[in-house]
Amino acid sequence: MRLHHYQIVGRKQPTEHEAEPPVFKMRVFAENKVRAISKFWYLIHQMKKMKKTTGEILDVREIFEKNPTVIENYGIWLRYDSRSGTHNMYREYRDLLLTGAVEQMYCDMAGRHRCRPRSIKIIRTGIIKPEDVKRKNMLQFQDPKVKFPLAHRIARPPNKQ
Repeated sequence: MRLHHYQIVGRKQPTEHEAEPPVFKMRVFAENKVRAISKFWYLIHQMKKMKKTTGEILDVREIFEKNPTVIENYGIWLRYDSRSGTHNMYREYRDLLLTGAVEQMYCDMAGRHRCRPRSIKIIRTGIIKPEDVKRKNMLQFQDPKVKFPLAHRIARPPNKQ
């Protein structure tokens, strides 16, 4: 599942009662543009009295990382529905891209909580400074002198025989 990060802008269609309806902007993670628009209508219908037949999409654009070669610490605030109820959660991941961190989150939630992607709603995402990292598995990578040993090194002969 390769996710893309979209920003979608939409509003209710203007009527005689409301000539200038408010505009809503939402950031959505989806596989393609069509699914992103569908997810926008699903989420906006839950929050506002608005749906696809009474609304219009003003803009859809894909958001790209400014510097995709630097690894970052990402925090993801989410809400998911389990068999027992709805839960809020905060998770941390290290990745080059925000979309990569979100993909890690979907895989992690599926493995640890048996949670399907359709029942996860991402509330907020952000880059976290190294001093603000909370989770143990992330703290081990915050030391600037961290080393990764090469475990399986094979000594090769200096010349072929």
